Amino acid sequence: MLELTETPCQSDSIAIFHALEEVTARVAGRTQFRPLAVLLRDDSGTVAGGLWGSTYYSWLSITMIFVPESLRRCGIGSAMVSLAEEAARERGCIGAQVDAYDFQAAGFYERLGFKVFGVQDNHPPGHRRLYFAKPLCA
Repeated sequence: MLELTETPCQSDSIAIFHALEEVTARVAGRTQFRPLAVLLRDDSGTVAGGLWGSTYYSWLSITMIFVPESLRRCGIGSAMVSLAEEAARERGCIGAQVDAYDFQAAGFYERLGFKVFGVQDNHPPGHRRLYFAKPLCA
């Protein structure tokens, strides 16, 4: 039976992840998935931005990063990535990857040493999604 839902439960995600990992582990080993976040808090302690990602298969995967407009070009984004990379190295990671749209922070990632390894055209329509990676030297 197939069920399409717009409201999946966390337990549904976990069930799919564990089933996939059982098959994948035979070839690549256990994922050793670990969340990682660098939070940017305002004076009241509210999260105003940050970096969200995870490490698995010896790679840092950055899912999203946000710096408020008023704080951009002050080194905060670079510091977030640097902290995440250092944590990833401590976890034994050998590389980092992230994707961004062409209208977002492509130049930012390139300045940090990331290189484009893939492009998805027309996503969203009229734009490109860029895939970046960089080695993490110990």
